[in-house]
Amino acid sequence: MPVPDFRGGFIYFEGGNNVYTGNQLREMFLKFFESKGHRILPSASLIPKDDPTLLLTVAGMVPFKPYFMRKVEPPFPRATTSQKCVRTPDLEVVGKTARHHTFFEMLGNFSFGDYFKSDAIPWAWEFVTEVLKLPVEQLWITVHPEDEEAKALWIEKTSVSPDRIAYDPENLWAAGPVGPCGYCSEIYVDLGESRGCGKLDCAIGCDCDRFLEIWNLVFMQYNRDESGMLTPLPKQNIDTGMGLERIASVMQGAASNFDTDLFLPIINKVSELSGVPYHSNDKSDVAMKVVADHTRAVSFMLSDGIRPGSEGRGYVLRRILRRAIRYARLLGIDKPFLEQIFVIIQRDYSHHYPELKENENFILNHLRLEEKNFQATLEQGTLILQEKVKSLQEAGVTALSGADAFSLYETYGFPVELTEEMLLEQDMSVDMEGFNLAAEEHRRLAKEQSQQMRAVQESAAISEKAKALGTTPFRGYQELTIKTKIEALFQAGEEVKDAAEGDEVLVFLAESPFYAESGGQTSDRGMIRTQRAEAKLTEVKKGVTGTLYHHFIVTQGVLNLGDEVEALVDEKARQATARHHSATHLLQSALRTVLGEHVQQAGSFVTPERLRFDFTHFSSLTPMELTRVEDLLNEAVLANLPVAVVEMSLDAAKADGATALFGEKYGDTVRVVSMGDFSKELCGGTHIHASGDIGLVKIVSEGGIGAGLRRIEAVAGVEALNTMRSFNDQLLEIAQLLKAQPADLSKRIQGMLAQIKDLEKEVQQLNAKVAKSEVESLLQQVKEVEGVPVLATKVSAQDMDALRNTADLLKDKMKSGVLVLGAASEGKVNWVTVVTPTGLSGLHAGQIIKEVAKITGGGGGGRPDMAQAGGKDPAKLGEALDQVPAILKSFLSSKG
Repeated sequence: MPVPDFRGGFIYFEGGNNVYTGNQLREMFLKFFESKGHRILPSASLIPKDDPTLLLTVAGMVPFKPYFMRKVEPPFPRATTSQKCVRTPDLEVVGKTARHHTFFEMLGNFSFGDYFKSDAIPWAWEFVTEVLKLPVEQLWITVHPEDEEAKALWIEKTSVSPDRIAYDPENLWAAGPVGPCGYCSEIYVDLGESRGCGKLDCAIGCDCDRFLEIWNLVFMQYNRDESGMLTPLPKQNIDTGMGLERIASVMQGAASNFDTDLFLPIINKVSELSGVPYHSNDKSDVAMKVVADHTRAVSFMLSDGIRPGSEGRGYVLRRILRRAIRYARLLGIDKPFLEQIFVIIQRDYSHHYPELKENENFILNHLRLEEKNFQATLEQGTLILQEKVKSLQEAGVTALSGADAFSLYETYGFPVELTEEMLLEQDMSVDMEGFNLAAEEHRRLAKEQSQQMRAVQESAAISEKAKALGTTPFRGYQELTIKTKIEALFQAGEEVKDAAEGDEVLVFLAESPFYAESGGQTSDRGMIRTQRAEAKLTEVKKGVTGTLYHHFIVTQGVLNLGDEVEALVDEKARQATARHHSATHLLQSALRTVLGEHVQQAGSFVTPERLRFDFTHFSSLTPMELTRVEDLLNEAVLANLPVAVVEMSLDAAKADGATALFGEKYGDTVRVVSMGDFSKELCGGTHIHASGDIGLVKIVSEGGIGAGLRRIEAVAGVEALNTMRSFNDQLLEIAQLLKAQPADLSKRIQGMLAQIKDLEKEVQQLNAKVAKSEVESLLQQVKEVEGVPVLATKVSAQDMDALRNTADLLKDKMKSGVLVLGAASEGKVNWVTVVTPTGLSGLHAGQIIKEVAKITGGGGGGRPDMAQAGGKDPAKLGEALDQVPAILKSFLSSKG
């Protein structure tokens, strides 16, 4: 049997001595299947399009799910891709094994009802044995036990020996819990006994590294529903996947995927930054692999427009990024480093994934901001952990509870591994069983929430009807009123023949003038009517088939299937929406002019009443910047720029300088909306004819909505006029209340503020005098409890600050003893306890106040010398003060 020969870190099989880089292997795969009639397509985004069942693209077939299920007719019968994928279920083992990654590239060839097993099997064999020249004697095949057809084809159409075909009952593959799936067949390569476990029965399925799966051919022919039932798809399809990282490790003779040219340049940079040599010890090797893997994943996620956040895919990104920073710290890298790693990734990958260059500013800004913020988080978490360690040591406890460890992780983003390491230095540990239980409970709750929030899937009947009808012709760019026909009616997911007054109904029209919610623009308002019926439009959405889903409430008469109807768009609302939509285009150009080209749209919401525009920027706008943006906006409006709409190819639009929405995927033909030389964007929305039609734009607010994200809200046209009138009315009302002219208001208010400040100072001085007087009388109430001077009394204090001031005055006078002061104000109780000197008779102010406040329905705590608390029941203030001696006696006796 031929054995691999490792020379210079690369593999040489008998029969061939070619060494291929990862980039070459990717190109070889795509070109091979192009020669078999497949169309080479660019990788889809890591954000699944129109798929609420997935957070991220987890497999090469995900972008083609609508084709497999025939929700959309495939535009070509065959395709091949190198698809970006992210999976995180095995996040904790990344770097500890040879093959696990968060981000990886899946090489795939796909057939959408064109060819099936009899072609897919020999082509896979041809690529592996004739193109890559892997020796036949070292290849193994697995098939599903019920798929005898696949086994027969392997024997008939390839040179594999029948005794190298094994059954595997796990060979049923799907990208998610529901959706397209099918039996599969895998190709394994035997890497030799030196990579095995040494057992005589070592074979496929063993946990060792000897037998490596390099390719999975999925015979996609079923759809799995939520109950697990399999039903045949409309056509038989092929979905195959070969992991680029895995095949690179085989062809380069690497001990792991991390030792290939896809990772080594990144790892070498990490080694350089840390000063720790790669392969110096297992612990640092794991850390380097994690940093390399995670930084690569984060770079690609950011390049597709995923932003760090607290939920969904944004949370996944943030978690991966923070793990990278945490493992870098273990290597001694405590300064910002992600940008330097990204430079290597961009250099090595951007020729195939240009988005790494196109979105460079966006990526770098978020890397810098997240790294800075998490460094602060680590510092905060370290301080909190140190406090907990101190408390545990004082109590003689040697393990941090799992709940506390998880709280540090979940609330502050403080990794449990770092918690363990820091505790180990103090000869302490973490209750990991408790941590895992807390984490599992959190996952359970998160899963329930996710299931509750998951979009409701349309009924099969609606899907089938939408597929049969296909794309609804949209006439609304040119006409606001048209004659059309009701093609289908649905109520509660079931098809019906009519709908009566009061019914909520989904309507498919033959043609439509109604704009469907898209690109941030809300759907049109309007109605349909016949001679005897009317229905009010509540919402329009666009399905994956291009079919427009019209939601109506029947307001009069009966609508019938097949009715000829008049469809009328609410012209006033449409025009108001168009004004706001066109204003968002002007706003983006103005922001880029004032703030810089790094500004990118991060979302928008346009209605007849207002506009909301989210954009990338890393600081709040100064008043001067905001004024300049508003000035540029209105200058463009006054210039009455012509609005031109042209359809052209996506490449031509980009070459012409049109701005695209970051992260959005466009078709081959796009709509370019230009407003003179001021703005040029890809957009499918509705717009005014000239910028002067907007009338006026007024920015009403600007603020942050997340890390590196800002939001501007504005109004245009009549709504801007109404807003300005409202501001003016408020100004006149204030002037009337202050008995001043509007022009004099600023001066008048400044004078009043100065007067208020003087009065507050005078009140503070009077309160101090009253407090001193009250202190003398309160000192007469001091009693002894088992030899300890105690003053437990109600005082008059409007807030906690005043109560603390009184406590300070009494403490200075008493010198030694316990103070328990309570004050009722605005339906609640404030408590302050002081023990002076600290540790008097072993008493602890925080423990005392906790018991006292409990009586008034509250709680609190604090330091041994001073603590404060709150209560909800002022009626029990006296009762609580009466209980202070008994509470103190219980503490004193326990100390004794």
